[in-house]
Amino acid sequence: MASGFFAILDDVATLLDDVATMGKVATKKTAGILGDDLAVNAEKASGFVSKRELPVLWAITKGSLLNKLIILPIAFLLSAFAPWVVTLILVLGGLYLAYEGAEKIYEFFVPHEHTHIPTDLKPVEKSDILEMEKTKIKSAILTDFILSIEIVIIALGTVLNKPLVTQILVVSFIALLATIGVYGLVALIVRMDEFGARLIRLNGEDNSISDIIGRFFVNALPWVIKSLSVIGTIALLLVSGGIFVHNLPFLHHLFPSVPDLIVEFVVGLLAGSLVLLLIKTGKKLFARQ
Repeated sequence: MASGFFAILDDVATLLDDVATMGKVATKKTAGILGDDLAVNAEKASGFVSKRELPVLWAITKGSLLNKLIILPIAFLLSAFAPWVVTLILVLGGLYLAYEGAEKIYEFFVPHEHTHIPTDLKPVEKSDILEMEKTKIKSAILTDFILSIEIVIIALGTVLNKPLVTQILVVSFIALLATIGVYGLVALIVRMDEFGARLIRLNGEDNSISDIIGRFFVNALPWVIKSLSVIGTIALLLVSGGIFVHNLPFLHHLFPSVPDLIVEFVVGLLAGSLVLLLIKTGKKLFARQ
């Protein structure tokens, strides 16, 4: 009886150790998507009236948790009965990520028209404001759904050869991290300027320590969001390139003397540029018809 009990404890310890190890690997693999997720959601959760930022963010967070509850069971079923579909979705997701990264670079270097939205027009009615919030929340939850699929599939791809219990624990941990961790940081980011403003109003003195720190936080917010956008773009290309290199055999040892980081970035950029070219060409052809 005692030996059986200790054998169970040993199995549990082994499982937890395996989960911890694979959790680190999966976190590293999904770090790029988490960075992009953070940048996207920080942008979507900003721009509201100060007192409405946190309620809106909480609504998006609840939607994100619901997204995970929908995606995770489907992902585990595919892993158990059709693991090849996971690899297929992983590669297709890699193409999407590469396209996103290449499109952001394209839009940065190539001039394009932006939709002009008058900044002096603000809804007067409270119902209009709430309707705008609902629209933006729905858009953010939809974006989260797409990114969540990518996060879950990439995390699952790192543990496909592991037992189902390990897969469930590791991928569920990454999914929870993607929600609590990302939206927790988003909450801190979008409230950075409010925190700075409170420091500035802390006393009536000019150029006090609190004023200097407060102005720093207020001025830093736009730069933080821009920096996250740049980091997220680079991460998109690295993650997508890594997906192709590790899942397409002919790319495994394409340039053995070149660092993996550079190879993955270049492969991701080339794949994204090709998809971007195909999409833009397709749009032009359809526009002529």
